[in-house]
Amino acid sequence: MAQLSTVTPAEKKRMVYESREFAKKALEKDELCWAAHKWYGVCLSDVGDYEGIKVKIGNAYIIKEHFQRAIELNPKDATTIHLIGLWYYMFADMPWYQKKIASTLFAALPPATFEEALVYFQMAEEADPNFYSKNLLYLGKSYLKLKNNELGLFWISKAKDYPARSEEDQQVISSKSSILH
Repeated sequence: MAQLSTVTPAEKKRMVYESREFAKKALEKDELCWAAHKWYGVCLSDVGDYEGIKVKIGNAYIIKEHFQRAIELNPKDATTIHLIGLWYYMFADMPWYQKKIASTLFAALPPATFEEALVYFQMAEEADPNFYSKNLLYLGKSYLKLKNNELGLFWISKAKDYPARSEEDQQVISSKSSILH
């Protein structure tokens, strides 16, 4: 819901913070609920968008722990597997200047490589083939980062051909064009 372009920035911010509280309460009620772990990680990451890079990086390990716990509790959830892949990709793709700033704030940045991201995107695809246009896109982007243009273009083409069922799917199709040009 907060992803929709019709949602105002103020409303999105309210929804992000409210969602984090709901996910936190769900975890307090049931520590073994895989979905609560997944959504708490998602919401904590989204909160970082409002509280800055220091908070976002400071929460990075907590976010990853919740995603990993969700997978331990439900190893077939392709979305959570994708989210860990995205976690690795975002840290591997962080610009050098952000890494420099972050290294002054923290003893160490979370280690992350495109190879690790790719493994999770592949695992997500194996768990539920073609479940998510963004997973197809990030498979392609990861292969391109690893200089495997053939597989990169293959997966990006699959993302382009994915039926647009949501606004996010449409954004993935649009972003494909900017990657290839």
